[in-house]
Amino acid sequence: MPSSLEHAAAPAAVLSELAFQRLYDTNATSIHSYLLAVSARRDVADDLLQETFCRLLLHPKSTAHLDTLELRRYLFRIATNLLRDRHRSGDTTPFADPPEPTTHPSLDNTIDIRTMLQHLKPRDRELLWLAYVEGMDHTEISQATGLNRLSVRTLLFRARNKAKQFLTPARASL
Repeated sequence: MPSSLEHAAAPAAVLSELAFQRLYDTNATSIHSYLLAVSARRDVADDLLQETFCRLLLHPKSTAHLDTLELRRYLFRIATNLLRDRHRSGDTTPFADPPEPTTHPSLDNTIDIRTMLQHLKPRDRELLWLAYVEGMDHTEISQATGLNRLSVRTLLFRARNKAKQFLTPARASL
């Protein structure tokens, strides 16, 4: 009887080491940035990034037919589901205070994105990140998050409006 480690590693043989390395090199940075932006914890982002790619390796037959773009969406879908699972489990902590800047820029010209993200719900952070950092359209966001495409449009509109409230000069000081 094979050990659990051998059993977990067996499906990985379908995806060559070189193909996996290319996939990882192409997508790991953007997925990690996404996980970090939504969770606001580097340790959580690191763990979930590793888990995302492990889950991909555990289901090679379901991903064998996917092209590069579809694999990218699938990886974001896994990462999003892992974030939601983490949130549901109650393992959430608030954002850490941002480090003090080494220089003192004019506060009138500073937009604190971290503060804005702190006030948004995780789903709003997910949608804004996928749309504006990853450059995904509504259909791609729908595939990455599992939400209906028309819902993505509405939810993204609401998330933008909430974000805008925290980026206006009157609210930026909060």
